[in-house]
Amino acid sequence: MNDVKTIILEQINSYGIIRRISKYEEKATYQSHYLGLIWQFLNPAIQIGIYYLVFGLGVNQGKEVDGVPFIVWMLIGIIAWFFINSSILGGSNSIYKQIGMVSKMKFPVSILPMVNIRSNFVSYRAMMILLLASMFGFGIYPTIYWLQYLYYFFCMIAFLFAFGVLNSTITILVRDYHIMLQSILRLLFYLSGPIWNFESMFKGHPIIVRLLALNPIYYIIDGFRDSFLSKQWFWEKGTQTMFFWLVTGVLLIVGSHIHMKFRARFVDFI
Repeated sequence: MNDVKTIILEQINSYGIIRRISKYEEKATYQSHYLGLIWQFLNPAIQIGIYYLVFGLGVNQGKEVDGVPFIVWMLIGIIAWFFINSSILGGSNSIYKQIGMVSKMKFPVSILPMVNIRSNFVSYRAMMILLLASMFGFGIYPTIYWLQYLYYFFCMIAFLFAFGVLNSTITILVRDYHIMLQSILRLLFYLSGPIWNFESMFKGHPIIVRLLALNPIYYIIDGFRDSFLSKQWFWEKGTQTMFFWLVTGVLLIVGSHIHMKFRARFVDFI
């Protein structure tokens, strides 16, 4: 637990550095492009359009999901997925990519996964504005359930940070891990619910739905839908909530331990 405490304190004490590096990365990523940071909004918007054409109008034939327009239902899930996917992949490669900076500057290397998460906020905020505009356009307005969005947002950041510390360390030790993670995430896209309604897909097979619901990413995405579509409170999903925090806690403990164990030799491994 001392490793976990150290890692968390490093994030708190280095918040200013995290903010400055993430801003630099946002600008550096798109500085050579004519449209610049607009691509952070344009790229996911194009993907959303494609997914809606294929799954909304094609597979789902424009039908509503639980009385909600498919485009709104899908947007809630797909926006969260884009943020989670980019944060997991970017976080896993964050230390390896910035090892040159680490060797020249004095700051805790454990902040790099959080730097990556924060640098994805610009795109996430822009897409959330699109989501809100869509919901208001379809007559979906704020209710008291929207307050629990803050809880699920915290869940998302906690999970991504814990997973990021673990992934970034393993990627340094085993370079093939990052490629394997890309393949796993392609599979998880279809198992985490951003575009599929598992309750209707596996109607009559509640055990399958319960097993899929144990996926931490599904818990987050479904939680956002519960919040924005006024379905239920998070404490009504007791088993899923406990399992989610158990998984997140284990990831943080294991990730913090191997990170502290090997980080003095990161440069040697690379």
